[in-house]
Amino acid sequence: MSTRIWLSPPHMSGREEKYIREAFATNWIAPLGPNVDEFERSLSQYLDGSHVAALCTGTAAIHLALILLGVTRGDEVIAPDFTFTATVNPIVYQGAIPVFIDSEMYTWNIDPELMELAIIDRIKHHKKPKAIIFVDIYGMPAQIDAYSEISLKYEIPLIEDAAEALGSKYKRGHCGTFGEVGTLSFNGNKIITTSGGGALVSKNPEYANRARFLASQAKENTLHFEHKQLGYNYRLSNVLAGIGRGQMEVIVERVAAHRFNNQRYRELLSDIPGLVFQSEPDDSFFSNFWLTAAILNKPGDVFNARSVIRALGEDNIDSRPLMKPMHMQEVFRNFPSYLNGNAEHLFNNGICLPSGSNLSEEDFERIVGRIRSK
Repeated sequence: MSTRIWLSPPHMSGREEKYIREAFATNWIAPLGPNVDEFERSLSQYLDGSHVAALCTGTAAIHLALILLGVTRGDEVIAPDFTFTATVNPIVYQGAIPVFIDSEMYTWNIDPELMELAIIDRIKHHKKPKAIIFVDIYGMPAQIDAYSEISLKYEIPLIEDAAEALGSKYKRGHCGTFGEVGTLSFNGNKIITTSGGGALVSKNPEYANRARFLASQAKENTLHFEHKQLGYNYRLSNVLAGIGRGQMEVIVERVAAHRFNNQRYRELLSDIPGLVFQSEPDDSFFSNFWLTAAILNKPGDVFNARSVIRALGEDNIDSRPLMKPMHMQEVFRNFPSYLNGNAEHLFNNGICLPSGSNLSEEDFERIVGRIRSK
């Protein structure tokens, strides 16, 4: 069988081992230590001075963001319908209620007009949502100005789930730094990785400090173990943070590689009828193109997204459909949703192509050749 081409595999730079060895040599095998401190510092520097708390997962970062903003049982939180479940699970962890908003077709993120209509409806018939979580899906920045206007108008704080968008920018500002709190993921498939890991980001130092405290079991600064509130075991391992330090040294190259991949697919597949790539609407948007995603707008045709995914799989090439909307997931089916059909259309007709930063020209030839043979 041919060598596997993965969707978005980890891509080590070779620099990670130095920091991992240092952790072992100094016996810093713990969820704190020099690598954690330096990883936070490098992220802060990259994100124009925003304050960073390194955590064990991006999901943990969203959970803490909700806690910091006072979301509790029975509160409602605006969330995207078109996302991965990790965006939404922490809302339910808090006993709160996700209110799903469908997508617009410019960036595939939350439709701001539909969001505002939903907020008006919730205020009129229920209660004002406590927070808004938005996602920069597949690395594509959302319509952040529109969200910010809504946030200010209705006094509802924003949480930016930038799990897939480190290196993306909106109007020169880094994704993950918008709103009250931002969150990042360093899962194995992300643009840089710590194997597993995440971060909470904020321009407010108190949020980052508070997140570190809560993520360390909310242990008070006493000689004995003193706890006055519920805490969590959410800090990042010093060993894994060493991987992150090495990865941050090549973040610029990794973003450039993913953007190159996206452009190469556009060049090689430009003549396929009905193939529409997720694209930057204008020069306000700069995507890292973590994944190259597209839809095939040829309903009923034998050449469709699912058939292409199957054909690629037959040649040991990893690809996948676009996100299945939250309102279609059994676990979330009974929560309120405001729909326009776009998320379902994306799911039914979309594909994510292999997008790793180590793709070779031979890989492109094999992937594109298989697509064309379908």
